[in-house]
Amino acid sequence: MARSGDDARRRLQGAALELFLERGYDDTTAAEIAARAGVTERTFFRHFKDKREVLFDGEEAFRETLAAGVAAAPVDVDPLSAVLCGYGAVEAMIEANRAFSEPRHRVIASAPALQERMLAKAAGLVEALAAALQRRGVEPGVAVLAAQVGSAVFNRALDGWMAQPETRLAEHLSRAEGELRWLALAPRDQA
Repeated sequence: MARSGDDARRRLQGAALELFLERGYDDTTAAEIAARAGVTERTFFRHFKDKREVLFDGEEAFRETLAAGVAAAPVDVDPLSAVLCGYGAVEAMIEANRAFSEPRHRVIASAPALQERMLAKAAGLVEALAAALQRRGVEPGVAVLAAQVGSAVFNRALDGWMAQPETRLAEHLSRAEGELRWLALAPRDQA
């Protein structure tokens, strides 16, 4: 019985995550992931260029949705608010993928090679956000700063969401934005 490419891809991701959690990232091979998923190693490499990419699949769609969210932000908002609109646009994607996101987060935290890849991917997101802001007419240096700060706010919100899953990501994002704005306005002796 032929299986769809999407089904094989999902099974490979699930198998990889299970094995990474059981054995550790470094002690798991692509061949073992393929075997656990019930496909050939060749099928694995048809879907993913290496075992790291199993954990970072969907990055292009995420980046595009993020940039589209910035573009769709109201014209009168400041650059940081436009970036946060971008993150609001990907909220549904993130929440729908929660069953994968939580263990993925643990696996990445346990492997330096994955942390390095995560930093590279995060830098790519900042570049995409900054480019989207520049298309809105924001000066390049300010666009990069807003993208970096917005990314930090989002990471703070994501950590909160991982710790308190009963609260929606949007609420954590709003709370993190409030914390940032408080820090920016706090008297210097209290910050």
